[in-house]
Amino acid sequence: MNWLIAEDEADIRMLVSTMVQVWGHTPMPFESGQKAWDFLEKVQAGEHTAPLPDFALMDIRMPGHWGNEIALKIRQTPPIQNIPIVLMTAFVLSDDERRTMMDEYQVDHIINKPLPDFMELKSILEGVIARKGA
Repeated sequence: MNWLIAEDEADIRMLVSTMVQVWGHTPMPFESGQKAWDFLEKVQAGEHTAPLPDFALMDIRMPGHWGNEIALKIRQTPPIQNIPIVLMTAFVLSDDERRTMMDEYQVDHIINKPLPDFMELKSILEGVIARKGA
């Protein structure tokens, strides 16, 4: 599977990309919400001919577009509109904010930072992917 990873913190982006590779997947890292957004614009325009992501793991608050905005754009991009989407955040979200992310932005799961340990994170993400049927 190809995993779109959008995270502005370089250390976290590298850590998650490395874990994804260890788990046998291909990371597609983006250093900002804007870079991920630009990629999705190319996908929507039919200008991207390389493999597409099968899963998205993104920070919520990033430069450019936030993870929830990117999630909504993914849902509006036919070739990838049904992929599982997980958001990460270091901020405490209220119940209403969580509900909004899940309902309005069609996010499948939200993980708080600091991220769980390696095996727990793997289990959580694989569970989301399995439930979504990816």
